[in-house]
Amino acid sequence: MGETQAGRIRVVVVGAGFAGLEAVKELEDAPVEVTLVDRRNHHLFQPLLYQVATAGLNPSDIAQPIRHVVGGQRNCRVLMADVADVDLDARRVQTDLGPIDYDYLMVATGATHDYFGNQEWARHAPGLKTVEDALDIRRRLLTAFERAETTPRPEERHQHMTFVVVGAGPTGVELAGAIKEIATQSLRGDFRVIDTSAAKVLLLEAGPRVLPAFPEKLSASAERQLTNLGVEVRTSCMVVDVRADGVSVKATGTEDAPTDIGSSTVVWAAGVAASPLGAALSGSRDKAGRVPVTVGLTLAGHTEVFVIGDLAAISDAKGVQVPGVAPAAQQAGRHAARSILADLEGRDRAAFVYRDKGSMATIGRSAAVVHFGPFDFSGYPAWVAWWLVHIWSLIGFRSRAAVMAGWAWQYLTRRRVARLITAPTPLPQPDQPDQSDPDQSDPDHHPRLDRPETADENHRDRSPSS
Repeated sequence: MGETQAGRIRVVVVGAGFAGLEAVKELEDAPVEVTLVDRRNHHLFQPLLYQVATAGLNPSDIAQPIRHVVGGQRNCRVLMADVADVDLDARRVQTDLGPIDYDYLMVATGATHDYFGNQEWARHAPGLKTVEDALDIRRRLLTAFERAETTPRPEERHQHMTFVVVGAGPTGVELAGAIKEIATQSLRGDFRVIDTSAAKVLLLEAGPRVLPAFPEKLSASAERQLTNLGVEVRTSCMVVDVRADGVSVKATGTEDAPTDIGSSTVVWAAGVAASPLGAALSGSRDKAGRVPVTVGLTLAGHTEVFVIGDLAAISDAKGVQVPGVAPAAQQAGRHAARSILADLEGRDRAAFVYRDKGSMATIGRSAAVVHFGPFDFSGYPAWVAWWLVHIWSLIGFRSRAAVMAGWAWQYLTRRRVARLITAPTPLPQPDQPDQSDPDQSDPDHHPRLDRPETADENHRDRSPSS
């Protein structure tokens, strides 16, 4: 597909996430022809995607068009296409636009949601990997409050004002804290019937503690900060069913009968599975679908094929299991590109060595945890560190300026800038008319949106907290 300069080495990079984009930039001055293929037209800064899902930022604040990002790189062309298969023997990538031949291939297609064999749960519990996911969660979250405002039934109001986040890794912790802040700060005083601060946010974790990849001290700190914010944390709590009206849970490792939690908004942050494209690369994959690679990040028997980012199961030259985080993906992308440069220059390739740059998670306003080498800290200093690192990591001055402005506004006013429901959301269908009731039998009759008699009148005149 397309023309390449005669005699140039053809490098095809599939996926414009952290790993793929870093590899492309590393090859900017190399005598190669780079083809960057992605099914979307934008690079997404996923660590801040939860801010879009919780109305703190707009999608354009954390996403950049791929063509803009690499627009100045003369040896790179961009194709918006979907890769369906890889022919390793023919050295050819098959896309929906046609085949692309390569001399070197980098596959960095990332990961998707893992419902542990219960894919039907996805309909009721969206995960958070794409802009579309974030906007869907934002729509569900804001619509839940609107529905709670209009229903006359107390049990329905309680269901709409109960929010369940499944999985207490960084994404789950950040979502749970942000949802509680929306309820207690951003929306407070905006409704006339409901008291949004009474919303219940549950964070469910099947394991014994939140943030299991962090040191135990920081996990305990994170749980305290979540509790202080008003989030109800339940550890050793396994979800066994997800429905439109909530979830069923039981204690992990027991045969106890499940109990139901009513909720109209469930968000899934419990697991990830590697991109399905991994099946085209190797028949040997781990339980998450990741492709095992050598210490050089290549497929066994195919030194011209690199698998990087969340798609790869990586143990580096020191035996360290490499986590699925952005800094690791970026390091892998640079290493793969430098391996190609070594081939072109007649040098031996180096083995990949992961450099741990630490871990961090934010919990809410002035609340976070940071693990950096021998240093562990939490609270306001950790939140400032988290803020600075994420601002610095964004691509482009406009994105940095937009995010800084949005966060400054949030911090000063406790309001959120993107509280828009941008897709049509059908309201719950009323009960079937009772033909014995003449009012209900009237085809022109509409159910009244009366204020529930049990509504708390005391909150109506409260202004947002300062």
